[in-house]
Amino acid sequence: MTSAATQRSVLLDELTVLRVPVSDPRVEPLIRELGDEYSARYGKDAHTELSRYPDEEFTEPYGGVLLLLLERGEPVAGGAFRRYDPDTAELKRIWTHSGHRRRGLARRVVAELEREAAVRGYRRIYLTTGPRQPEARGLYLVTGYTPLFDTEADPETLRFLPFEKHLATHATTDPTPHLTGKAADQ
Repeated sequence: MTSAATQRSVLLDELTVLRVPVSDPRVEPLIRELGDEYSARYGKDAHTELSRYPDEEFTEPYGGVLLLLLERGEPVAGGAFRRYDPDTAELKRIWTHSGHRRRGLARRVVAELEREAAVRGYRRIYLTTGPRQPEARGLYLVTGYTPLFDTEADPETLRFLPFEKHLATHATTDPTPHLTGKAADQ
C-alpha cells in the first residue's frame, strides 16, 4: 500500500487522477499494453525498453511521478515523468487504453504531468517518441511542444523524435493546489 501523499486523487468529470508508484497493480495494464503496442509497431520486444529505468525514478523523492486516470476505478490512461536534469522533466509512458482513445485522455494526462512538473520546479519538459507513432507526434504538436527534429524529414529516417516545452514557474512547492474538484485520500 502506498502512503496517503501518493494516493491523493481528484475527480475530473468522471475521471480520477491518481499519483501511484510503478508497483501499484493498476499500472500493469498500462505497461503491458504499451509494450505490446510498441513491439507490434517496431517488430521487436519493447518490454525491455519500458523497464530500462528503475521504478524509483518515477517517484516524488527522485523527482518523478506516475499518474493514472481512472474511470469507475479502472485505468483508462496514464503517464509519467522522471528527472532528466535539474531543470527538466522527461515525459515517459504516455498511454491511453485502446478501448478509450479519441476522447482527449492523453491531452489530459500531459496537462496533469505538466502541472506536476511545474509545481516541482521544473522549467522544461523533454520527451522523445518513435517514428512509427504518428498519434504521439500529433499529440505533442497540438499541445504546444516544439519539435527538436526536422519535421519535413521522413519520420522513418529518424531514430526518434525529440520534443521540448518550456513551463511557467509556480511559487508553491505543494503539488496539491493545482488539483480541481474534491480531492480525497483513498
